[in-house]
Amino acid sequence: MKVLVSDNFSAEGLRIFEDADGIEVQYRPGISPTDLLEAVAEVDALVVRSGTQVTEDVFQAAHRLKVIGRAGIGVENIDLAAANRKGVVVMTTPFGSTTTTAEHTIAMLLAMARQIPQASRSTKNGQWEKHRFLGVEVSGKTLGVIGAGKIGRLVIERALALKMQVVVYDPYLAAEMVHQIGAELVELEDLLNRADFITLHIPLNSETQELLDADTLARARPGCRIINCAIGGLVDESALAEAIRSGRIAGAALDVFAKEPPGPDNPLLALDQVICTPHLRAATIDAQVNVTVQMARQITDFLQKGVVANALNVPAISADLLTVIRPYIELAERLGSFSAQMYGRGLQSVTVEYAGEVTDHPTGTLTMALLKGLLTPMIGSMVNYINAPHLARERGIRVIEASSSAAEGYTNMIRLTVTGSTGEHSVSGALFGIDDYRIVRVDGHHVEAVPEGHILCLYNDDRPGMVGFIGQLLADAGVNIEMISTSEIRISVVTRAESLDEAVRAMDGAPADDEPEPVRLDVNVDAYVPADYVPYEQAKVDVHRFDMEKKLAEVEAQHRPLITHDQQLDQIASLLGQAETVPALDDAPLDLLAPLLHGGVAKEKGESPLQLSPLEFDAE
Repeated sequence: MKVLVSDNFSAEGLRIFEDADGIEVQYRPGISPTDLLEAVAEVDALVVRSGTQVTEDVFQAAHRLKVIGRAGIGVENIDLAAANRKGVVVMTTPFGSTTTTAEHTIAMLLAMARQIPQASRSTKNGQWEKHRFLGVEVSGKTLGVIGAGKIGRLVIERALALKMQVVVYDPYLAAEMVHQIGAELVELEDLLNRADFITLHIPLNSETQELLDADTLARARPGCRIINCAIGGLVDESALAEAIRSGRIAGAALDVFAKEPPGPDNPLLALDQVICTPHLRAATIDAQVNVTVQMARQITDFLQKGVVANALNVPAISADLLTVIRPYIELAERLGSFSAQMYGRGLQSVTVEYAGEVTDHPTGTLTMALLKGLLTPMIGSMVNYINAPHLARERGIRVIEASSSAAEGYTNMIRLTVTGSTGEHSVSGALFGIDDYRIVRVDGHHVEAVPEGHILCLYNDDRPGMVGFIGQLLADAGVNIEMISTSEIRISVVTRAESLDEAVRAMDGAPADDEPEPVRLDVNVDAYVPADYVPYEQAKVDVHRFDMEKKLAEVEAQHRPLITHDQQLDQIASLLGQAETVPALDDAPLDLLAPLLHGGVAKEKGESPLQLSPLEFDAE
């Protein structure tokens, strides 16, 4: 069996391949794209870092390729859709550089606090400006940590050792869990008001893109300092530069940028209060050895024993069984994703119930898929089928699994019940055919929705006219409804929308050219994965929650009373842009379960000006 290593790799990692029985390694770092197409034709495994672009053409040329190993986390350079079509396993090493990244964050914090890079540059230029570079102590100061995942927790541990006070904003963690690691769980507004230093450790998605923008920075504590060693795009760089120039923000330490390398016109590069490094978070000898050794072992185990570890697109089961249970895996993962986006705050426990024919198969694999779907919107692309149960335990989420022969009128059913800060909620799904799976219940209410495209959720008081009321709002935004199904208090509308953003803006009462803050009740509705990441080559699923009660309250606040009697019908019909009258609404909230299909076209991350939910765990 042949292994091609096409990027720089440690000697320790190469030695593992060389010592393995039956494996021949070809080490060709820096190979050209043309030569790669020729070299990959007869290999069983391809090992890359970030330098090799593994495109559709590479997969087409790789006739024997079984597995790709990415020594590191990011897979932006790998065409995952093509990997799925060819049945190639894609592995990563998600935790090989966590310690290094956490240490780099602390190093950047201290360097910024004491102005070490500036003082070093001045001294080397022949100056001795002892009194110019007055720093600040970090002991006793408050560190605001946005995102307390694996790296965030390591940063918290080190900050506590420096005698800092730590507050955490992470809507997916329970307060008790944060308290156990020595920090205090707060809302984002409280963190902004209290933190002397703010460090980000979250994935990039539509919810978090430019999380620190002009408005957010204006609400930060005066003199606050910003550290970002996570990923570019979390901070509005122009707004940060302006906040530093105005004196509102004292400084920034950045290892990542929205565009890398940053252009010479990036305003942050001209500010002396900003220190920068060229994406060095994992650039230590130790981390480089760790990820290469780990990947070499994973590839060797896969080729010799068929063991799958840290795979993005394949759970650790046999190929034959995978073919049989793949539809159930897809359903389970989508139920997890839906629940995370709807009810994911402060999760404490997860109960998974399998009923009917699905119990004829190993349900442990399905639970792994469900947890992957549940955790990906919270943590990001490092979640895979293998590590999802471990990450759930690490976040203090108790997982309970149960089986039953009765499927409540269906031949099979998977019910997911989550308990968190929003209470207890359940979502059920059923498989009707090989490629036909649907959400059939939400919190006990019967619905029928295909978990594809965008899902918009509102509250309904089950009064006449609700479908027409919502339909008119969507029609005003140019959205055509293709299918509707109703239940007691839920409506399912399937439609194709040229612009979902326009539809949501219309329902939020904002002009189409405005970019208002979206209505987010309790969900982070996105996971950062590449725009073309397609575990199962279906349409993506997004979940939006819209507060119709808030819209109705806004109407009242404008002294335009809701319809309570006949005299008001014409006024409200005019307000809503409707051609005909609408039945009484009073103060009733609405609930809509509406998959808004985006034409099967994968949405690029950050495309939505509303920053609403492109969760791309499936694409065209």
